[in-house]
Amino acid sequence: MTTYESWREFAANSGLLFFILLFAGATTYALWPSNREKFRRAAETPLRED
Repeated sequence: MTTYESWREFAANSGLLFFILLFAGATTYALWPSNREKFRRAAETPLRED
């Protein structure tokens, strides 16, 4: 029989794993060499005069 504590522990552990994987994926995407130019242009957007 499952208890509240076992469900709480499962939810906490799976949530932690989910956010660790999400962080790793976002960091990998941001630091990928082919995205460097895209992020450089985005960073300079406020400095451009139209």
